[in-house]
Order: sequence, then C-alpha cells, then structure tokens
Amino acid sequence: MNTNQERQRLVIGNWKMNGNLADNARLLGSVRESVAGAGACAVAVCVPFPYLSQAQAALSGSAVSWGAQDVSVHGSGAYTGEVSAAMLNDFACRWVLVGHSERRTYHAETNELVAQKAQVALNAGLTPVVCVGETLQQQEAGETAQVIASQLAPVLALGAQAVAKMVIAYEPVWAIGTGRTATPQQAQDVHALIRQSLSELGVAQVQVLYGGSVKGANAASLFAMPDIDGALVGGAALVAEEFLSIAAA
Repeated sequence: MNTNQERQRLVIGNWKMNGNLADNARLLGSVRESVAGAGACAVAVCVPFPYLSQAQAALSGSAVSWGAQDVSVHGSGAYTGEVSAAMLNDFACRWVLVGHSERRTYHAETNELVAQKAQVALNAGLTPVVCVGETLQQQEAGETAQVIASQLAPVLALGAQAVAKMVIAYEPVWAIGTGRTATPQQAQDVHALIRQSLSELGVAQVQVLYGGSVKGANAASLFAMPDIDGALVGGAALVAEEFLSIAAA
C-alpha cells in the first residue's frame, strides 16, 4: 500500500474573500520569511483576484507559491466578472482552486462545470486543486461515499494523464468554518475512498488534501493518517502563526 511518506506534503492557504493591502503585506512577509527552501512540505496561498499582483511581488523568489480561488471556463469575451486562466498566468500563478464548496453552493457550480474548469486550468499549465465534500445532511444520511464518487466522476473521466497533474482536496462541508472537524479516522476513511478511485485510474500518487477547520492543534493527528497528504486551510491561513504551525506539523 502506498503511504503518504512517498508523496510530498502540501499545505495551501485559502484566504477566501478576506484581506487588504496592509494586512496582506504583513501576512505574506511572515509566511515568506518562515518558509525557507524546499522542505518536506510545500506551502502555497490562494488569494482573492485583486491581490494576485501583491502575492506575486511578495513571494517571487521564495519557497512559497501562490494561486487563485477560481477560474473561468472561457478564454475571453463578454463574461463580466470572470477571470481567465491566461490572466492567472500573467501573475505567474501555480495553483487554482476549482469546485470549492462555497462555489458549488452559492454559484450553483455542477460537477461537470468543475471538471471543465480543471481541464481549462491544465490546458493553461496551472495545477487545479479539485475540491469535493458532502454536506451535513448527506453525511447523516450515510451518503458520503456516493456524493464523493459523483463529484469525482467527471474529473476522473478526463483521464489518467490529466488527473495525474491535479491535486484533490476533501472538504466536508459540515466542517468548514463551523469549528467542527472530522476526526482523523473519519477524514482518513474518505481519503481512502478517494485514493481507491485514483488507484483504479492508475494515479494513486496524486496528493489528497484535507480541508475542514484545520488548525495547528489538530494538524499533526490528521497528517499522521496514511492517505492525508496535507491541508487546504481556510480561516487559519489568515493568521501567520497558525498557518505556519500547520505547515510545520
């Protein structure tokens, strides 16, 4: 069986719709200063579109990479408010989140649209971080495996060559911003299901991150699980000390 010791650890901070120029400067400066060299854990931040330029300027030449929180399926045109993959490339983004639960919930993004966005990102040389996860209602109904499978299906249908260049993030919707966290074993059980699907496609080495109220206090116990390769960090990514303690774990 593969273990996560064979896959590089990865911690990505998702700032969501937070930040301002002054606070960002302090946060980015602290993260850059504290993350030295290519260690066992790679560190990245996904910032709001208006701050991509600031992130690029602050982090260029450092061990910390950066990315965006969404991307349009369109290359250009009359799509007010959308941001294209080519625009993200202009700011040297490495990563882009696709299918975050908040996009699925508030913007009615479908599983098929998420797969399209992942393909568009790959076509532009970006690494899509494909987010999947179930709601509290779905979890309580015992539908977790079914929901994750349906969310992954259009992505896996893109083929092994495409999926091998992605990152998957499991974020139980019931544990995002609620203070509730899946136990390490609960998280591992779902990660194992995801890993099985990846294995069947021949891409078992794809990194699978956990996202759901990850903090410095619970990071080590989560990362000890064999199929958890790192974290997609929300609120804790806005506090340098907390974010760095997760990366250190």
